[in-house]
Amino acid sequence: MQLEDVDLLDPDVFRGGQHHEMFEVLRREDPVYFHAEPDGPGFWCITRHEDLIAVNRDYEVFSSAEHGIMIPDIAPGGEMVREMMLYMDPPRHTRYRLLVNKGFTPRMIGLIEEGLRTKARLIVDNVIEQGSCDFVVDIASELPLQAIAELMGVPQEDRHKIFDWSNRMVGIDDPEFEGDRDSGTEAATELYLYANALAAGRRDDPRDDIVSRLLGSEIEGDTLSEAEFDMFFLLLSVAGNETTRNATSHGMKALMDNPDQFAKLVANPELLPSAVEEILRWATPVLHFRRTALQDYEIGGRQIEAGDKVVMWHISANRDETVFDDPFAFDIERSPNDHIAFGGGGPHFCLGANLARMELRLVFDEIVRRIPDMQLAGTTEYLRSNFIGGIKHMPVKFSPGARSEPRAA
Repeated sequence: MQLEDVDLLDPDVFRGGQHHEMFEVLRREDPVYFHAEPDGPGFWCITRHEDLIAVNRDYEVFSSAEHGIMIPDIAPGGEMVREMMLYMDPPRHTRYRLLVNKGFTPRMIGLIEEGLRTKARLIVDNVIEQGSCDFVVDIASELPLQAIAELMGVPQEDRHKIFDWSNRMVGIDDPEFEGDRDSGTEAATELYLYANALAAGRRDDPRDDIVSRLLGSEIEGDTLSEAEFDMFFLLLSVAGNETTRNATSHGMKALMDNPDQFAKLVANPELLPSAVEEILRWATPVLHFRRTALQDYEIGGRQIEAGDKVVMWHISANRDETVFDDPFAFDIERSPNDHIAFGGGGPHFCLGANLARMELRLVFDEIVRRIPDMQLAGTTEYLRSNFIGGIKHMPVKFSPGARSEPRAA
């Protein structure tokens, strides 16, 4: 592949897996590459680990708020997204983060661990007798949805509404999820209204859940506005669902594609924490985030000018040959493993990192103990997107086993 063959705007490139070869070319030949854009001014591609960390941490130069975090600028009529934490810069971001951090302390996450452990066990119970399932729909999607429902006090019977809304929002380029921006906007509106109603109920009837804590969170008299809460719920529903689901799916596929690593993990479950880190590096569910340069800046021998779009490709940085030995080998004992699946530090480091790690650990603990012979049983279907590295369907088969809990009467 040649430099002129690189096209990171084509979602089919990512669905087909050709993006890895493109990024290899960029890291080798032009690691700060200016990519043409048919309907825009073009954008800089940050593809190396070191450069991405530098850009991500320098919020005074590289802004999330100026024109948003996606390659296209914030669309007319879409200004509401500026109430979302991802679209803020310090000091506004700092104030928002201090308020929402109240719901994500280690203590709060620890309080739900045992409940989620039980849910992970029941998720496996629901498929283990059958000997086959769609791994994405039946296993990978379930724990993140149930975790969000648990955290936010959403009735469990409503969790599949969140699944549908988030699929439509990230699947605007994928025909299975109705694949258009109108459907994505409609889904965001429905989710926003749901959050608004949920918050109204908690204001009248506070409970011991994160919604009530967030609504009551106060720092020096400052609280979350109604719009800020609604947009945080939308962010958590999508980011906390799509990312962990896809990390789980990519991780399981990597284990099945590398049976020696799967067998090693089954034989040595104490390796699960390092396996989770390798799964996060391997999956990198959020492929990129965009920033806008607020001033001129030189990086990698290239001169970025104020106003330029700068796109950080996490999926490339997590395969950087100068940081990771044999980066295209899936190694559950990889050490060190300085992946940046959660953003590479800076103010936007993933708020839910500890929750995501816990969910991955719980679900893979169940799998390696109870379904140690899982294998692919059909075609893996990938999401058509250059933003989310998603798997939509992955049929698997395994030896049927016994439930751990009696079936409900």
